[in-house]
Amino acid sequence: MDIKPEVLVKSNTKDHVKFETKSKSHQSDQFNKNPTPDVNQPGSKLSKSSKNHNGSTPKLSSRSNSRSRPTSPSKHLQKQLTVVLKIGTSSVCDPITHVPLLSTLFAIVEVINKLRQMGHRVVLVSSGAVGIGLRRLDIQNKPKELAKLQAVAAVGQGRLMALWDNMFGHLDQPIAQVLLTRNDLSHPTQYINAYNTFVELLDMGVIPIVNENDTVSVGEIRFGDNDTLSAITAGMIHADYLFLLTDVDCLYTDNPRNNPDAKRVLCVDNMSTLIGSVDASTSGSSVGTGGMATKLVAAELAMAAGVTTIITHSNKPAKIIDIIEYFTIPENMKISENIPESVLCTRFVPMPRSLGDRKWWIKHGMRRAGTIYIDYGAFVAVVKMKKSLFAAGIREVEGHFSASQSVVIAFKTELLPENLREKVTSKIIEVGHGMVNYSSTEISRIKGCKSNTFESILGYCDNEDIIHRGNLAVNIPNGFEYLFA
Repeated sequence: MDIKPEVLVKSNTKDHVKFETKSKSHQSDQFNKNPTPDVNQPGSKLSKSSKNHNGSTPKLSSRSNSRSRPTSPSKHLQKQLTVVLKIGTSSVCDPITHVPLLSTLFAIVEVINKLRQMGHRVVLVSSGAVGIGLRRLDIQNKPKELAKLQAVAAVGQGRLMALWDNMFGHLDQPIAQVLLTRNDLSHPTQYINAYNTFVELLDMGVIPIVNENDTVSVGEIRFGDNDTLSAITAGMIHADYLFLLTDVDCLYTDNPRNNPDAKRVLCVDNMSTLIGSVDASTSGSSVGTGGMATKLVAAELAMAAGVTTIITHSNKPAKIIDIIEYFTIPENMKISENIPESVLCTRFVPMPRSLGDRKWWIKHGMRRAGTIYIDYGAFVAVVKMKKSLFAAGIREVEGHFSASQSVVIAFKTELLPENLREKVTSKIIEVGHGMVNYSSTEISRIKGCKSNTFESILGYCDNEDIIHRGNLAVNIPNGFEYLFA
């Protein structure tokens, strides 16, 4: 989805783009293993907190929750886990009548409450605002007009939160509504403030209930579906698990409703292995926006963030705890296609070397403003040698963007050496994403040129590189190593 990001703040540094936020140390409670992500310094991993636009430092609470006394977890669950649960529209309400599926919802509430009692931190990403709104307004079909759809979502969101609040209220569990758009996470300060809000809520023992802000979202700032939103949320808060609850028990090679020969896929450690073996073309429910394809995209995002992702059926939420306990046992963590029926699911194993906070934010948090096409020399330098991207290696610029915005770095395989070209079937390889030091207009003028000519061409040379390696998230999948021979 091509979307235009807003212009980010650029500092006066000559080496690379930085952002006008600073960090300050913070001590959280003994279970809080996730310090505030630092998206300020290229190549950096973590920071402790950041300052707001007004200079004040957002404070993170270190007080423990007094509402729920943790019970003793199993012997394998010795640490506090952060778990994100995503429930889709088809699990919230009936796709035809739009009546809330109370038995399923109450079961999810009970599971979340039990996880809280075990000492874990839980975030719920809930769809269903449109479906609930359709029932309240007595509208049968999902509107196609954006304004009407947003109006229905506005009606439904309030009732959806009231429904969750009523159910959690029976267990004296406080909740909070968190509505996000992609625009909220595109700027580093907003991204860090969103993180701090999540941490504060979790420290207070509150369950954040997240949804996309459909009332104000437009195509340019939409996540598109709550599967993607849940993956970005899980990556932002450094979750241990992301559960994508759906209407099937696991991933299949084909739609099991139409093909009785469809086979289960129980473990995925490399998304490229699914290409050609899994048909994820089925769409979501009539009032939802997702489907299995969006869940695979979400799983890939979460894997890159180091989050274990689980796809399983929403009709037996109690299985969530069994799954966590099963895969916490060391011998069960091994990649295997044999698991008990009691914990039937598809597990996506997180990547051994996930992206650091800053690069993950550049790749998944920022919106892509355009595309830069590079030559083979730059392709090798950026991917194999981990170098910065210089103007000399740029061939084409696509789109209109400003300095400090995020772009896609792409390579046309027709530029490969002749002996390697026949090994590739795709015409374009998406090399990665990066935050540029110059605008599209400036890059168009200096592409193919050495940095010592910038002064004569532009009249200035703010940076020698177009994208500093600390601002470049490379995402070449496994299997392309032979291109560097």
